[in-house]
Amino acid sequence: MTWREVISKGKEYLRQKGVPDADSAAECLAARLLACGRGFLVDSAEKEVSEGQLAAMRRGMKRLIAGEPLQYILAEWDFRTLTLKCDRRALIPRPETEELVTRVLKFLNGRENPVVVDVGTGTGAIILSIAKEFPGKGIFIGTDVSPEAIALAKENAELCGLTDRVVLEQADGLDEFDEPEMFDVIVSNPPYIPTAVCETLDPRVKNFEPRLALDGGAEGLDFYNRYLDDAMNLLKPNGSVFFEIGDGQGAALAARMREYGFTDIRIEKDYSGLERYASALLK
Repeated sequence: MTWREVISKGKEYLRQKGVPDADSAAECLAARLLACGRGFLVDSAEKEVSEGQLAAMRRGMKRLIAGEPLQYILAEWDFRTLTLKCDRRALIPRPETEELVTRVLKFLNGRENPVVVDVGTGTGAIILSIAKEFPGKGIFIGTDVSPEAIALAKENAELCGLTDRVVLEQADGLDEFDEPEMFDVIVSNPPYIPTAVCETLDPRVKNFEPRLALDGGAEGLDFYNRYLDDAMNLLKPNGSVFFEIGDGQGAALAARMREYGFTDIRIEKDYSGLERYASALLK
């Protein structure tokens, strides 16, 4: 069979099995096997598919039907300007988080030698992107309580050629830092899903992505409380926190930021109209 036939049959089969975004998934599987972007599949449309490639395509579709996320099957995913290794050691980088990076970079514009820490770095997507796109010198640090996640982030730093620009260390939150006023920015996409809600998540999330990176406690706010407390000592004057948040958590988080004495508090929505980003300044 040609790739055109295999992709067409793959789309139809995945649709019949109820796989979300079946057409896109089939094309992504084929593109991975052909080591090309989806936009270049047309160049191989009439090429014959080898037995090995056909077997690999079938294995990938079988995993999709079993509920495994496409990103883990592909073992890589694009995030802003980077292509990151992606597996079950960390959350899948999502498009909404790309906008969190945009907000941090806008805040850093014009600052010299900023010090930025990404708490709960996972794949390293946030801190690696900030380090890659910030035009000047700086100190960029990523921490995660999970040794598996830190190992993955280090692999991505090497893959992206950023090992000399980013420090990645296993740490429980910000507990390893005790020097006052050391950070210009504390950024995090922390676990923010309420514990009870975790059990209701899409099986593709609940059964495959690490629970440690999802469960934010009874209200989903446990980690914000902790990081805000640490930020009081660790942020430089006019330093800022940037968080990704769950929809509906904005009012409660803004109130807590005010209690801690933060100013310029912003709760902003993503392109879907959902509350997604929280930021605040410490004078």
